[in-house]
Amino acid sequence: MDFLESFITTGQVVIPRLLLEQYQQLGLTTEELVFWLELNSCQQTGDSFPDPDLIARRMGITQAQVFDLLQRVIAKGCLQIVTQQDESGRQTDHYDFLPMYKRLVVLLEDAQKKEADNEKDDQISRLYQLFEQEFGRPLSPLEFEKIAGWLDEDHYDPELIRLALKEAVTHQARSLNYIDRILLSWEGKNLTTKEEVMSEQSRRKLALLQKEAESPRRSQSQETKKLPPITLHNPFKEE
Repeated sequence: MDFLESFITTGQVVIPRLLLEQYQQLGLTTEELVFWLELNSCQQTGDSFPDPDLIARRMGITQAQVFDLLQRVIAKGCLQIVTQQDESGRQTDHYDFLPMYKRLVVLLEDAQKKEADNEKDDQISRLYQLFEQEFGRPLSPLEFEKIAGWLDEDHYDPELIRLALKEAVTHQARSLNYIDRILLSWEGKNLTTKEEVMSEQSRRKLALLQKEAESPRRSQSQETKKLPPITLHNPFKEE
């Protein structure tokens, strides 16, 4: 029971999973990570600037090795020593662990950007393949250059170009010039995404259907106006 009580009252140390997964990507060795975690553990239990001798005993190393680890972790941008002054003018030091978390955030953002870039490259590659599939032939160098211009210079979304290609194929116009006119038309209407174009197309289709539905009623109304007025007088009845 004494052991269980001691285990419970000692508390737990919270370690971000991302740190365990990515510490090597930050350039940290396993020993440097353990050192960082030891300092962080002390802070979580209320000791913001632990004695180097305590860390040395916990890790089974010398104080000289502790100072060496401290310098290395600080040099790698994963730890800072901050000096603060209290109300009485007394200066105290504590370890700031925020730099490690900032580096993790940058690492995660870089990984997400790389993944997004790879996805965009795949999307563009599939776009070129779709053009060749719809045209039934390999694209010429000039055609590759034209499509690249839509992407790099005009900054059209690949999905928007894909939709313009579909529109051209629907009208049996497999021509980059025709597709270019479609894209310019959408740009003139400030339609910059696939969703906006599809919404506009749905709106136009609905308006056309409404116009077609009203057309028979309008024609019937016009025919009714052309009929001569009906009189109650019987021309065959003798006066």
